[in-house]
Amino acid sequence: MTSALRRKAAEMASTAAAQCFSSYSSPATWALRQRGGARVLQLSSRRSFCVSATAGGFDNQNREYVIVGGGNAAGYAARTFVEHGMADGRLCIVSKEPVPPYERPALTKGYLFPPEKKPARLPGFHTCVGSGGQRQTAEWYKENGIEVLYEDPVVAFDGKTQTLKTSSGKILKYGSLIISTGCEASRLPEKIGGKLPGVHYIRDVGDADALVSSLGSAKKVLVIGGGYIGMEVAAAACGWNLDTTIVFPEDHIMPRLFTPSLAKKYEDLYQQNGVKFIKGALIDKLEAGSDGRVSSALLKDGSVVEADTVIVGIGAKPVVGPFEAVGVNPKVGGIEVDSLFRTSVPGIFAIGDVAAFPLKMYNRIARVEHVDHARKSAHHCVETLLTSQTKAYDYLPYFYSRVFEYEGSSRKVWWQFYGDNVGETVEVGNFDPKIATFWIDSDSRLKGVFLESGTSEEFLLLPQLAKSQPIVDKSKLQSATSVEDALEIARSSLHSVASV
Repeated sequence: MTSALRRKAAEMASTAAAQCFSSYSSPATWALRQRGGARVLQLSSRRSFCVSATAGGFDNQNREYVIVGGGNAAGYAARTFVEHGMADGRLCIVSKEPVPPYERPALTKGYLFPPEKKPARLPGFHTCVGSGGQRQTAEWYKENGIEVLYEDPVVAFDGKTQTLKTSSGKILKYGSLIISTGCEASRLPEKIGGKLPGVHYIRDVGDADALVSSLGSAKKVLVIGGGYIGMEVAAAACGWNLDTTIVFPEDHIMPRLFTPSLAKKYEDLYQQNGVKFIKGALIDKLEAGSDGRVSSALLKDGSVVEADTVIVGIGAKPVVGPFEAVGVNPKVGGIEVDSLFRTSVPGIFAIGDVAAFPLKMYNRIARVEHVDHARKSAHHCVETLLTSQTKAYDYLPYFYSRVFEYEGSSRKVWWQFYGDNVGETVEVGNFDPKIATFWIDSDSRLKGVFLESGTSEEFLLLPQLAKSQPIVDKSKLQSATSVEDALEIARSSLHSVASV
């Protein structure tokens, strides 16, 4: 059947279905249940509307595989379907985004550069360019026969009838389902000013566009949070030459990864770029000026920070709804899956940020919010679904950041970390520009390694070290006179692992 005929058939089915459904059905009370030969739409108003199963009353043409979510993981999953020749006429992606999947890390990096400093813009960073792959624009999805439903998130789900409902009321059918809903930004409560004009959260292109618009007229910027988002947005604000302050409750930036000593190096660099830090502080409320726009932040200690633009980067929460019934991990959040990304419900998978999966090498359940895991989990899941693969996902945690990369910056920053930041640390280097940190456990095994401004060869060494977890001589590392010497000491320890 040609795409035109498929489209016509779908339109006829949608028209028939629309005659059966109420326009006021609530996402919270919607459900599909099997009754004899028909599916019945049940509403809290107790009115029932019948959908004939034989009439094909569903709004998606491609029903064999459905991906819910339009982020990084969805884009990489789509690529794997195409590579296996299983996308055309079979794969449907349901997204809340107005555009195809893109490389989300750009939103807090190059996207926020000033107009004169060559900011990143779509379609330049659609997946899968971040890993050296093809740029998958809307045309790419059409050419490969992939159906994409834009700006229409799934709001209800019925595993018994294998059906979904979207915010616009579309009823979708699936054979196999991949949950790729990602995370949403944690927000300040509305009652303390979390929704005031000029207060921003970054999760999608629309959010980033709104922030860029504010930065263009801003004078004083306040960043709430000293983690990934906070540090990358603050660095971008420096490119606009704006008065920038970061406030956070911890003792130093990036507390989940950086040691106090490592954090101090980066804090000094930010301060050299004009950024001010307020540590150990909590927000009491954001206050509005006479125009209704945010004008200041009142801290718990009573002090006031003036700001006409506020960016909140206080973490993220996995978007598990409406799939809670599939199984949520109570400890790390997210949809719980096995090492092949299968949920407790046959035929349903979860990938990317929302998946709580077995972190094999550290023997614990984890949820990783990072583009690297999004890409790799998507590929592994689809390989499992389409082939006889039974190899367990064996992920090595990896994090990186690249900031101050705009034109005219006095210094660019690019660091990478692999492994687990547990145990004692050995820091080598003086940050001019290199610095390295090694995490070593009580058995003298190297558990994690961090490197700033490494060469491509040095960065390639990091995952080898973290994966092998060799026994290293801590005293030799401590006496290393340079980062290069320390990495060579660590490299030599790999030989002892290979000879065992």
